[in-house]
Amino acid sequence: MYPYLLVSHLLAAIAFIGTLFFEVVIWHNARRQLSDISQAGAEQAIAVRSRKVLHGVVLLLYGAGIGLASQYRGALSQPLASSFGTLLSLKILLALSIIGHYLLLAYWLTHGRLSATRATWIRRSILGHMVLIVVLAKAMFYWQW
Repeated sequence: MYPYLLVSHLLAAIAFIGTLFFEVVIWHNARRQLSDISQAGAEQAIAVRSRKVLHGVVLLLYGAGIGLASQYRGALSQPLASSFGTLLSLKILLALSIIGHYLLLAYWLTHGRLSATRATWIRRSILGHMVLIVVLAKAMFYWQW
């Protein structure tokens, strides 16, 4: 089961990071070349499609991640005993922080407080968290201290 969880987790992470990368790095600047009407229509279409796709991707990402983490209960029970346990614990904390970002986003949306600046900030922050998670994932298998 472990190899299937690992591949599922990896592919879901690629999809999640790729979507955020597109929104933050490509779309954020490309939309400026469109008229206001075109920009609004495109943003609405991208947001609707992104939400539909990302719900499943996030469920797969976190579900597989939980399954993978359960394989390392020993390392997680004493996170400071090894570099692997420490890095895995940091990775999990960052993943939980991303959930916190989405809860904050949901709060802002339901209370009418989501400005363009806040939307940009939260996307960039989540992308930064995801990049750090990828670096930690690679480091878990190569760093020894």
